[in-house]
Amino acid sequence: MGYMKTLLASASVLAVSSIAASAEKWDMPMAYSDSNYHTQNGKMFADAVKACTDGELEITVHGGGSLFKGGEIKRAVQRGTVQIGERLLSAHANEDAAFGFDSVPFLATSFDASDKLYNAAKPTLEETMDENNLVLLYAVPWPPQGLYAKKEVNGVEDLEGVKFRAYNAATARLAELAKMIPVQIEAAELTQALATGVAEAFVSSGSTGYDRKVWEQLTHFYDAQAWLPRNYVFVNKDVYNGASEKVQNCLKEAGAEAQAKGTAKAIELTDFYLKGLAENGMSVAAPGDKLKADLAEIGKTMADEWKEVAGKKGEAILEAYSNQ
Repeated sequence: MGYMKTLLASASVLAVSSIAASAEKWDMPMAYSDSNYHTQNGKMFADAVKACTDGELEITVHGGGSLFKGGEIKRAVQRGTVQIGERLLSAHANEDAAFGFDSVPFLATSFDASDKLYNAAKPTLEETMDENNLVLLYAVPWPPQGLYAKKEVNGVEDLEGVKFRAYNAATARLAELAKMIPVQIEAAELTQALATGVAEAFVSSGSTGYDRKVWEQLTHFYDAQAWLPRNYVFVNKDVYNGASEKVQNCLKEAGAEAQAKGTAKAIELTDFYLKGLAENGMSVAAPGDKLKADLAEIGKTMADEWKEVAGKKGEAILEAYSNQ
């Protein structure tokens, strides 16, 4: 009897060891700091996948651009250098305008409108991603975008010649139309860029300003609520297709949960971030009538340009959006 117990115990240990050894491990680079809610949400997603798959798949999140810089993540996943990653959706609008639907100024300016626009764009987005050897898992919005500056801004003429941090094609174009000087800077590099004068203004959410403590260099935030960009999480299509049905289902389920929780967190944090900016000495206010009108005019120009460049894909997205 003792021999049998020992044999059974050994068999059990071997079985557990075999399962552990067969667990697949994926790396998931993310561009934003570990403290950012997108990265925290990504870690919860990874935990959910591990639990759902009973340890069959383990995903390690690498935040803050530590494994790949933001601009390198999509290509790394496409090539299969890593299996999964997260990136700002509109950062790829220069590759295909369909990636920039969420950054058309004043098209969707609330969380509800942003969700409707995303749902309208999702079929076109998935088609475009399939062409890029990628599979969409989930996407989470940032809070509404506003203007950060180191001086009072009453109209776009006050921005002429200012060095402006751009993070995608839309922000670079906004800078050009406002006669600013666009400088491409990733979020992880923003603090140094502001401290050294490489950038003097930018458009982003309250989250970026709060995370990067921009009150140390800047003085004003204008809550323009111009658009709500999204970060999206995607997996290499070949890797996804090679995964078991159980793993695929778990990725979808955990992705849906991460999208819901991430969106709820963005809504919850919106006021928190703006209060934090104000508490640290920044002037936080809606843009004045002149600046608001100037930004709206720029937005109209950019919207018209996006529709033209996006072509049939853009038409499909806008039609689906208007029909909701």
